[in-house]
Amino acid sequence: QEQLVESGGGLVQAGGSLRLSCAASGRASSAKAMGWFRQAPGKEREFVAAIGWSAGSTYYSDSVKGRFTISRDNAKNTVYLQMNSLKAEDTAVYYCAAGGLFTYSVTYYDRAKYDYWGQGTQVTVSS
Repeated sequence: QEQLVESGGGLVQAGGSLRLSCAASGRASSAKAMGWFRQAPGKEREFVAAIGWSAGSTYYSDSVKGRFTISRDNAKNTVYLQMNSLKAEDTAVYYCAAGGLFTYSVTYYDRAKYDYWGQGTQVTVSS
C-alpha cells in the first residue's frame, strides 16, 4: 500500500510557480514531521523544507528561503510545497518525507531521520 504520494510536478519557465502535494496514508499518516527533499542528476539528495506537527515551525534551505512555502493540512494528511520564482537550479526530483516527533530543530534538516519516502515528482525549470 502506498505511504506517501507526491504530485504537482511539471515543466515551467523560470520565474513561474508550481505547487507540490504529498498525501500520506497507512503508517505514514501517523507521522509528525514532514519534509521535502530534492535530488538532481549526479547530486546528493538535499533538504528543501520541513514543517512540524503543529505547523507552527517551518524550516527552509537558504537556496529556497523567501521563494518556497511549506504547509500542511493534518485533517487531509497532506503536506504542500508552494514554489514561486522558480530558477533553473531548482530542477530536480522532489521527494516527500515523513518522520517522528523531532525535539530539536536541526533534526528536520537530516534526511537520515525520516522514516518514509515518496516516489518523487519531477520538477523542470527552463530558462
